[in-house]
Amino acid sequence: MKNIKDLKIAYIGGGSKAWARTLMNDLAKEEQLAGTVLLYDIDYVAAKDNETIGNALSSREDIKGKWKYVAKEKIDDALRGADFVFISILPGTFKEMESDVHLPEEYGIYQSVGDTCGPAGIIRSLRTVPMYEDFALAIKRCCPNAWVVNFTNPMTVCVRTLYKVFPEIKAIGCCHEVFGTKRLMVRMLKEKYGIQAQRDDIKINVFGVNHFTWVNEAHFKDMDLVPMYAEYVEEHPNGTEEEWEDNWIHLPDANNAQVKFDLYRRYNIIAAAGDRHLAEFCPGNWYLKDKETVTKFGFTLTTVKWRTDVFTKEKEDKTKELLEGKPFELYESGEEMVAQIKALLGLGDFVTNVNMPNNGQIPNLPNDVVVETNAYFSGDSIKPIFAGEMPKQISGLTLPIIAEQEAVVQAGLTGDYDLAFGAFVNSPNMTTSLDNAREMFDRMLYNTRKYLPFYDEYIANKKK
Repeated sequence: MKNIKDLKIAYIGGGSKAWARTLMNDLAKEEQLAGTVLLYDIDYVAAKDNETIGNALSSREDIKGKWKYVAKEKIDDALRGADFVFISILPGTFKEMESDVHLPEEYGIYQSVGDTCGPAGIIRSLRTVPMYEDFALAIKRCCPNAWVVNFTNPMTVCVRTLYKVFPEIKAIGCCHEVFGTKRLMVRMLKEKYGIQAQRDDIKINVFGVNHFTWVNEAHFKDMDLVPMYAEYVEEHPNGTEEEWEDNWIHLPDANNAQVKFDLYRRYNIIAAAGDRHLAEFCPGNWYLKDKETVTKFGFTLTTVKWRTDVFTKEKEDKTKELLEGKPFELYESGEEMVAQIKALLGLGDFVTNVNMPNNGQIPNLPNDVVVETNAYFSGDSIKPIFAGEMPKQISGLTLPIIAEQEAVVQAGLTGDYDLAFGAFVNSPNMTTSLDNAREMFDRMLYNTRKYLPFYDEYIANKKK
């Protein structure tokens, strides 16, 4: 077994002010593991800041997990010989995200997150795929046997690209959206029966694609929670009436589960992601028809201005405080990175939901496409757990999304942006005319052209 006190973790996006700090926090509390975290980021200064913050944390006497943090300017220097690779990046800048999310509003199309599907998700994917092609080739070159964990959105597209470019890669995608549904069930148990439970006490069968996941089995000990959930939905016709604990980024009115509950009434299956994500996978006239409809269903359109003026500023202020010597306050992150590492090192086993290529875990979805189900972690192994066939009413919504994601990955790798346009006009919330869709696509593609290696060739061919 690998020396668990001499591990090497490479972090692509090592200047991160969110996920990288979460990893620092969780590693600091785990006494069984130690080693080096190599931080690579195109913003080397940000990676150096995290090097300083991480080493200051590790040097404290009260910290159990002792890690050395080192920023690297070149990706190969970070990856070489790594045991684990974590990836959390912002594909592009907030300037491109502004175009992704808000330009479609000129055509009457609203998006509540804009990082996975719909017009914004497709354009974001097109600039993300070439980045992940480079990551996959670098991993193949420098650490082909490493376990790779992706946190970046669009999750499915990122993981699919890694496997397309390097089929032998050992990669998964991790998302905490499903955790929110478990916490909702914890709250349900307390409200209905006064039962105190923890998130990990809730056992579920989950299936779908990232951010459009579903649950058809749920238990607390020997209690079947699905009938209870059905009652809970009917008892809350206006949602949970107050924000619940899935609101991890503290948005105002971000989520009161009305979309989740409405989807349950439609399909008698529990929707497992947060409302803002679920809404974007559904026909545009359901939940995102206009701002009034969004307000009616109790969730929020996450503006890019809010991301820059509030969320990002909070993280930047926190960075400044830590660099000036304010102690890093440890907290319960609720994330599972360290538990996954320990299981892969043979320190027990672990089950959680992950994104992996479909190898029969959802038998009526295409093979090799990336799906989200539970998986079993043990010594140097992650095995997806059989989730069963996706019910037809849900597969009818999901299969077009899968086709869209597959087309976008191919388009990103080959420069076939006409193929991407086909996915663009087929996206569920494309409610404008074909002419408007073409105009919108061309404008959005132009606004992200610096990240598209085939853009100039595409434009030249169009002019012929």
